[in-house]
Amino acid sequence: MAGQLLRDHPADGVLRLTISNPGKLGALDHPILDALAAAVTEACAADHDGPPIRAILLTGTDGRFSSGYDLGELAAGPADVFAEQAEALVAHPFTAAIDAVEACTLPTIAALPGHAMGGGLELALVCDLRIAADHIRLAMPPAKLGLVYSHTGLRRFVDAIGSPRTRELFLLGRAIDPGTALAWGLVNRVVPAAELDAAALDLASGLAAGAPLAQRGNKRALRALLDAEGALPADVEEELLALRRASFVSEDLLEGVRAFAEKRPPEWRGR
Repeated sequence: MAGQLLRDHPADGVLRLTISNPGKLGALDHPILDALAAAVTEACAADHDGPPIRAILLTGTDGRFSSGYDLGELAAGPADVFAEQAEALVAHPFTAAIDAVEACTLPTIAALPGHAMGGGLELALVCDLRIAADHIRLAMPPAKLGLVYSHTGLRRFVDAIGSPRTRELFLLGRAIDPGTALAWGLVNRVVPAAELDAAALDLASGLAAGAPLAQRGNKRALRALLDAEGALPADVEEELLALRRASFVSEDLLEGVRAFAEKRPPEWRGR
């Protein structure tokens, strides 16, 4: 069964978007990602219909945030089909959703009631603020799956937590606790699980209460400053894209995803 993106307005000026895919630990599938890109784009449009929206709160349901890309079922099929469909999921709907959140002129906050892994963690990272329940884990598992992560995604982590911590997060692939995430700057606040909803809504309401012109202007200035430091020469960017594309057709990625789904150690072949 496909996941859903639930929408409601829990406070004046706040649009809450809730990732609901309980059977798959909040995994990001096509319907969720397409709905997220559409909802955020619509909310940020100048001619938006409906109640005024001044801030967006992104969260999960059933004590989960997101386990990342929904690759598990794809790995059960033939290797060539897996490579094509896995790259398509990451290249289009995931990128579209991430870009929509990052480009949104409204302030955004991610509330993490449960684990945030892989693409789920990057999705939280592109929000302006992040608040986490005190029992969760955060991780980037590409090293354990055989995936070369996008250089744009890696840049977001370097911008947020610096190069040494990004290397630890990606090269070790180990989960970190909320206290470590707070010390690194990966999240802005950690609260007891029972207080998360109220604390997240308080922050979202605070964002919604800000002057709209100032919020948009400050977000634009921050984005421009970060973009000015992140440009790559065209040939280097193409090299990194080629490395990423090669990982999708590798035996190791298929083995890594299958091993994860089967809860066993992967048998790497280096090809």
